[in-house]
Amino acid sequence: MSDLVEVRAGVYHDSVSLMRVSQAVTARPGVTVAVVAMATELNIGLARDLGFDVPAATPGDLLIAVRAGSPGELEEAAAEVERQLAATGAAPGPADRETPPRTTRSAARSWDATLALVSVPGEHAFAEAMDAVAAGLSVMVFSDNVPVEQEILLKDLARDNGVLVMGPDCGTAVVAGAGLGFANVLRPGPVGVVAASGTGAQQITSLLDLAGVGVSHVLGVGGRDLSAEVGGRSTVQALRALDADPATELIVLVSKPPAPGPARAVRELALSTPVVTALLGPGEDDLTAAAEKVLTALGRSVPRWPSWPAPGPAAPEPEATSEALPLRGLYSGGTLCAEAALIARSAGCAAGVFTDFGDDEYTRGRAHPMIDPALRLEALAAVGRGVVLLDVVLGHGADADPATGLGPAVARAVTRGVRVVVALVGTEGDPQGLRDQAARLNAAGAAVFASNAAAARHAVDLCSG
Repeated sequence: MSDLVEVRAGVYHDSVSLMRVSQAVTARPGVTVAVVAMATELNIGLARDLGFDVPAATPGDLLIAVRAGSPGELEEAAAEVERQLAATGAAPGPADRETPPRTTRSAARSWDATLALVSVPGEHAFAEAMDAVAAGLSVMVFSDNVPVEQEILLKDLARDNGVLVMGPDCGTAVVAGAGLGFANVLRPGPVGVVAASGTGAQQITSLLDLAGVGVSHVLGVGGRDLSAEVGGRSTVQALRALDADPATELIVLVSKPPAPGPARAVRELALSTPVVTALLGPGEDDLTAAAEKVLTALGRSVPRWPSWPAPGPAAPEPEATSEALPLRGLYSGGTLCAEAALIARSAGCAAGVFTDFGDDEYTRGRAHPMIDPALRLEALAAVGRGVVLLDVVLGHGADADPATGLGPAVARAVTRGVRVVVALVGTEGDPQGLRDQAARLNAAGAAVFASNAAAARHAVDLCSG
């Protein structure tokens, strides 16, 4: 084995870009591991745990650590690092600027900006977001691992300054047609979305797009906003902002299971624009039902959501038994995972085990599973019998071709007798190609559904025989 370890002082790239660089380099022939990340204590510790000899560095430095099977493969991997980093270069600023701005506030003055996107390690996100809010900017905090006390302070300051904080841990937003973070290609239209859930928003807006209905804005507020601690601070602001927006005729409020108090407060908020809620929980609408309510409220017909039934089995059917088959949910989206678990439990499938691989527990020091499927592929390979239910989320920021990595793993699972069901979340305009991805996953042996709720119910039916 050959190792490359390099620390580049004062070279910054955002975390999402570096995740994609690490994934691309890891995919090179002969590369066993690649860590291309900011030299935070966490990332240095990860590289050292992998056996790399990492010199002293600061969080403002770039860490490159690559291991390959031979010197030649390592050299090619190093060249790939350079190509990928060059591709992430930020667009140049105004031509008359001699030096780049050193703070968010000075950048806002230079560009006459109204919105800042913060994507730095969580321990540094609060300071950057506060700087943006103090400069009069709304801010999307993509970063996670921000303490809840800091989130509350940040959102209170934003309210006082008349701006909006989306996040922390806000993975998806669409503002005036511009997608931020993980974002599907959506047509413009009359529906505004407030989302304490990234993949929940993506599911609803993708279904609406498939039905020919577009969005005005998608305002993510962070997964904790409707918790008891945060109390819906940004949700209330976002609802009022969309209520005042003349382009928004109907609002959708979507969240993973909220705390009772904040959920009640936002339901009772006085607005002139009608609101459809998708606050997941026992007895509540699932995401697909919420999308259908939106269509009905707009006077549009509800289509038959696309699905691709599994082809004939590539291996003999499991022996008939009165015992229910085990159900394993392998998810990249937390809200989609929660929705599937709720559907399984309501159908009496108590034996289902659901894992959200996008949770902080699984993303420390590695790319989000919507970018890097490695952990889910390992989990899928370990399933010997039963039913596997998983999501594949398309759009900008996500894996450029998920079927290439997932398809062969699905085919191997099906050959072992495992039933595989895929919830495919995306639109016809997404760069991966919705129908192409569906066709390839289906050809590998999976049953594919555009509705996560439909996929979950199908998986439960397979478990019960």
